[in-house]
Amino acid sequence: MDADERRRSILAMTRTSGSAEVSSLAVELNVSLETVRRDLRTLEEHGLIRRTHGGAYPVESAGFETTLAERSTRYLPQKTRIAATSAGLLGEAETVFIDEGFTPQLIAEALPRDRPMTVVTASLATAGALAGRPYLHTLLLGGRVRGSTLATVDQWAIRMLAEMVIDLAYVGANGISREHGLTTPDTAVGHVKAQAIRSARRRVFSGIHTKFGAVSFHRFAEVRDFEAIVTDASLPASEAQRYAAMGPQVHRV
Repeated sequence: MDADERRRSILAMTRTSGSAEVSSLAVELNVSLETVRRDLRTLEEHGLIRRTHGGAYPVESAGFETTLAERSTRYLPQKTRIAATSAGLLGEAETVFIDEGFTPQLIAEALPRDRPMTVVTASLATAGALAGRPYLHTLLLGGRVRGSTLATVDQWAIRMLAEMVIDLAYVGANGISREHGLTTPDTAVGHVKAQAIRSARRRVFSGIHTKFGAVSFHRFAEVRDFEAIVTDASLPASEAQRYAAMGPQVHRV
């Protein structure tokens, strides 16, 4: 197995399992730890993985995206705290956009149950979870349904959003970086997110620390477009300060 084949194997293993340790990769490929570390550095330089202490995890890209089911099993305690803090930023908002994805779904479930509110979402899962609440008016955007995230995209969804003025948008992303803003692998998803941002008076980004520094294919927003960023305490304080210097208030929970 040459170096290119070995790196493809490493990438496939990290994508299949969601992460991989250097030691297990070395055993699986029958190579030295240093060889694996060198391959991981190369893959990271190409934006395909992110290294951690003792291992690596894959970066979502135009050719790879995790499913909603996979996202629901990772970092669940952190995502639950992020959702609760994000919902606490609601303020006086009466119309709210909830993005596709698992963390936004948790935000929707954390919204107050005792006040009237209109929730607009592209997510079938979120719409289903909220449909039975007596005080909520839930609007599901139309369009093509993506199988991986069970969310609607394309022109119907964009046209519906373009006709709305939304008080607050809760937006997620596959990656957020100071250099490239907020990104997602699918251009159709990116266009819906961009329209939600244009239609909203206020915007909050909510995402786990692994999203930071990651860059995907389609850029749909800049960091400065958001009044707040909510993430978990594993994002270093120094890095949080760098994002805060660009405009948003950063909450590490």
